[in-house]
Amino acid sequence: MSEGNYVIAMDNLITGKFENIQQHTSNSKFEFIHHDVSNYIYVKGDIDFVVHLASPASPVDYLELPIQTLKVNSLGTHNTLGLAATKNAKYLLASTSEVYGDPEVHPQTEAYWGNVNPIGPRGVYDEAKRFAEAITMAYHKMHGLDTRIIRIFNCYGPRLRLDDGRVISNFIRQALEKEPLTVYGDGSQTRSFQYVSDLVDGIVRTMNSDCHQPINLGNPQEKTVSEIAKIIKELTKTRSEIVFKELPIDDPRRRLPDITRAREVLGWNPQTELLDGLKQTIAWFETQVPTVGAK
Repeated sequence: MSEGNYVIAMDNLITGKFENIQQHTSNSKFEFIHHDVSNYIYVKGDIDFVVHLASPASPVDYLELPIQTLKVNSLGTHNTLGLAATKNAKYLLASTSEVYGDPEVHPQTEAYWGNVNPIGPRGVYDEAKRFAEAITMAYHKMHGLDTRIIRIFNCYGPRLRLDDGRVISNFIRQALEKEPLTVYGDGSQTRSFQYVSDLVDGIVRTMNSDCHQPINLGNPQEKTVSEIAKIIKELTKTRSEIVFKELPIDDPRRRLPDITRAREVLGWNPQTELLDGLKQTIAWFETQVPTVGAK
């Protein structure tokens, strides 16, 4: 909007919060439509770009909302592609590192096909995103639609829900509430965390590119879950202990993006150091602690 664009946000708020966009509602260049994109989409006027970000993205959410997750990434992707085709608009699909499943190749390049259990509890998200990629490429090849696909690796930052259920939000909330920090498994599994502003920069760069192949967007700084717990414990100065519980089914053992394509095609590199990003995230969470459990 600061660059003169008119933006329409469409969301059914099934996992989102209206408060996150409320500051824009007085802007004449912003419009919010409360709608589930799994259903038919109508938008009047011309559209230059459709960005499909809709989907539960946390294991807590997509395990609680399996059918909605499958629908928004199948029917929702079909509907948003149809909207882009009707309006002759460019299209960007937000996919995920989860298409790699529990990877047997490390780090993960875009050429890796993944190791996914289609009937496991995480399959409702993993396979739905894989289908979303497939239909996006089909629209590109069959209808000539100008498409892009990003595969997002773990993202964190302000405005994460306190009950989001992902690693960093869990640890920060638990630390601030003086609860034990819960590590699942032995804590040796790894993740690669990127700060939200770096991801947004990658999305904008992808929108402005001509690359139709999937692009990994993530931070190639691999950390174990135990390391993250210790860092957050230190930054929050909590006396909470770290406890270990059983590892969930099909939980990925390692997750690390190869971002060669993003560097070469987009000129993109994550800029925010983990400690700086965590400090900013913790500072925001400290303002939200009284609303723990609210969505």
